[in-house]
This record gives sequence, structure tokens and C-alpha cells, in this order.
Amino acid sequence: MVGVKEPASLELREIAKHYGGLRAVDGVSTVAEPGEVLGIAGPNGAGKTTLFDVVSGLTPATAGDVLLGGEPIAALSVHRRCHRGMARTFQQPTVAGSLTTYENLLVAAKYGRAGEHWNGLGADAVDDAEWALDWSGLAAKADEPAELLGVFDKKRLMIATAVVLGPRTLLLDEPFGGLNDAEIDTTLTLIQAVAGFGVAVVCIEHVMRALVKLSARVLVMHQGKPFFEGTPQAMLKDRRVIEIYLGEKAARNAG
Repeated sequence: MVGVKEPASLELREIAKHYGGLRAVDGVSTVAEPGEVLGIAGPNGAGKTTLFDVVSGLTPATAGDVLLGGEPIAALSVHRRCHRGMARTFQQPTVAGSLTTYENLLVAAKYGRAGEHWNGLGADAVDDAEWALDWSGLAAKADEPAELLGVFDKKRLMIATAVVLGPRTLLLDEPFGGLNDAEIDTTLTLIQAVAGFGVAVVCIEHVMRALVKLSARVLVMHQGKPFFEGTPQAMLKDRRVIEIYLGEKAARNAG
């Protein structure tokens, strides 16, 4: 089974990303602890995905720092952050379409970890890829080209591919989007299991019932700024969050 060898917190310190006069992210500070799910919510355009782009290294921060296990990683490239233990999924299902489901996992198990260079496909990579197939519920589709998978299966494959890296922190960008209730429940179980491995999980999501059930804390962003941080239950009762983001009906339904 894939595990976290060195659990680590993910800490953001005053993260900012400006595009000219637009402050897409403006002074975000928070911490996700090992084994915890930190939810991130907010209206479209609040800066949530841009924050992930900065944290994962796809775009440089204008200001602020990212620490993983207490070590600054803001100067590192995307692949070096990955080798330090950071994994990410995206809003749109992103898989290597020309490879099979199993091959996606095998490539991640072999090359997504620090110090992995070509010396043949070791037994550990094969074992971990096979474990991830079973764990994610995708074993029956192991030989299917990933491009032919449906949205739900692609999202499960993204999560499994991230987990097979043995990450210390996992960034999930709207993992429940486009799923039906049964698929949401299955995905909830997978993500809860990831946190149970000792991973610090950060999850952007609009599906409130999923975010409330999953998260220990929720950070709400608005116009690039941190607007609220607290328990899901406190979020659902916060008048400012209800007025700016949730609305009365959504707050009641999520609770």
C-alpha cells in the first residue's frame, strides 16, 4: 500500500498573485495539517484556482511563501515540488489519454517520486500501481485507454495517480464537479482515505454537502482575499458568507 513516509504540514504565508492592477490572490495565509482536509470555497473568480497555481508552482507568486514540512518551496519548479511531496488534480479531468488506466498509474509510480530514474520498472512501482487500481475501484478498467474513460473514472484516476506518488500534501480542484450523488459519495470515501494516510489535503469545491462533510476547516475567499476561516458548521451560519456566497437555501441544504 502507498503511504506517507514523512507527514508534513502545508503552510501558506501571505500569498499574493497580481496581474498588473488585478489582485487575483491577495494575502492568503493558512495551514493544512497532516491527516486534515482543508476546504477552500468562494464565488467564481475569487482566486481559488490561481492560489493552487501559485502553490503548485505553475505560476510564480508576486509575494509570500509556501512551506512544506517547514521548508520553503516557493523557488522550486513544479516537478521538484512534486518530488518534495506535493501532488495536484485539476478541474478538468487530466489524464494521459493515449495510455491505459494502468499505465497512467505505473508512470506516476515510477517517475513521480524523488530520485526515480530509468533502471527498469521496479517491483515497487508495479505493486503500487496495482494497489492503486484496486484502491480506486478502477481495476476492471485497467486496460482501457484513459481517453475513453468517463468523467467519474477520469477523476478517480487523477486522484489515484496523485496518491501513488506517496504525497505529503494533495491539492484537489473541484473533485466533485459534474458527478451524481452516488459518485460524490464514492469520491468522498476516497478523499477521506487519503487524509487517513496522513496526507495534508486541500480541496477547492462548490458542492457544499461534500465540502461540509469532508473538511475539518474551510477557507472562504472573495475577490482574492481570505474572507472567512473556520469549521464548516460555523461557515454555514456566518451571515457574510451566506450573503456573499452561499445564499440562504444552499446554507440550509448543506447543513
